[in-house]
Amino acid sequence: MKIAFAVNRVETEQDNYTTIRLARKASALGHEVALIGLGDFIYDAEGSICAMATVGQQKKFKSDKTYLAHLHDAENTKQRICIGDYDILMLRSDPAEELGERDWAPPAGLLFAQVAAKNGTIVLNDPENLTDAVNKTYFQNFPEDVRAATCITRHEDEVKNFIEAHGGKGVIKPLQGSGGTGVFIIDENNKANLNQIIEAVTRDGYAIVQEYLPGAADGDIRMLTLNGRPLKVDNCYATMHRFSQTDDMRSNISAGGGVKMVEPTEEMLRVAEIVGPKLIDDGMYLAGLDIVGGKMMEVNVDTPGGLNYIEDLTEVDFSSVIIDDLARKVRLQKQYGGKLTNRQLAVI
Repeated sequence: MKIAFAVNRVETEQDNYTTIRLARKASALGHEVALIGLGDFIYDAEGSICAMATVGQQKKFKSDKTYLAHLHDAENTKQRICIGDYDILMLRSDPAEELGERDWAPPAGLLFAQVAAKNGTIVLNDPENLTDAVNKTYFQNFPEDVRAATCITRHEDEVKNFIEAHGGKGVIKPLQGSGGTGVFIIDENNKANLNQIIEAVTRDGYAIVQEYLPGAADGDIRMLTLNGRPLKVDNCYATMHRFSQTDDMRSNISAGGGVKMVEPTEEMLRVAEIVGPKLIDDGMYLAGLDIVGGKMMEVNVDTPGGLNYIEDLTEVDFSSVIIDDLARKVRLQKQYGGKLTNRQLAVI
C-alpha cells in the first residue's frame, strides 16, 4: 500500500505527533510513505494532482525520533510524486497553525484533496465534509444533548450576558484554534479583566463562549474514534485523561497538561454513541472527542492527536490496527471496482 500524509509543513513536524507515529508504523509494515506540506501540491497540465514530497524508507525505525530525523535529513530531498499513484491520502494538517501567516494553505490543501478523491485516491477524513468542519462551528451540528451550552459571537455584551446567565462562570476561546491556545476560564478571580479577555479573543475573529462544566477542573477525556466508533483493541480503549499540572486550568498536552489512561464510563460511551452517526455520515474516519462528564466540549477532525501517548502508556499497538484498516479499505475499493464513494470508504 502507498500512503501519503498531508501536514502543515514537513519541516515543522515533531516526534510526538500522531502523524509521525502512524507514518513510522506504516513504514515498518512495509508500506510506502510520503509526507506532503500544504504548500507542496501541484495541479499539473494533465489534470493530475502531484506534489513535492518527502518519501521515507520502507523499513523499521527504532523510534519516532529516529524516523523524524530520517525525514528531516538534508540528503532526503523532496521528490515529485503523483497522488494518483497512492492508495491513501491522510489529511493531517492543523488550520490553526496557519492563521495570520498562511491563511491560504488550509483551503488550498482541501481543494487539492477533493480533486485527488475524485481521481480515485482514498482521502481521509473526507475532504468534502472536512471543508465544513475546519472550525469549531462544526461542533454545533451534533445533538444538543451531548453539547455544552454554547454562544458564538464577537459582541462583548453577548459574551457578558451568556456568562451571567451561567452563574458568572464560563470558557471563552477563539473559533479557530487548537492546543489550548487563547483559552480562558472566566470566574470571580478574573472577571474584572473580562473586557480585555474578550478583546484579545475576538481580535482575529469570532469567539466561542461555553458553559463551564464543574468536572473540567479535573481535566478532560480524549477519546479517539475510528470509523465513527470508539477505537478499541483487545478490550483497551484509546481513551486518556488529560489534566493540568500547573495553575493553568488548560488540560491540553501542548499546554503542559499530563495524561493517564482511563476506562471509558457509560457516560463517555453514550456521548460516543450519540455523535457516531454524524461522524459516519460525514466520512470522519479518525476523530478525537474531548469529553467532560456526559458532555462533549470539542471534536477534533483535522489532526486528532494523542495516539503516541496512548500507545506508550498501554503498550497496545493501535497504530498498526489503523494502518491495517486502511489496507482493508484499499482492498474493498478494488473489490468494488472503484464504485464506492470516498465518503463510504472513509467509514466503512
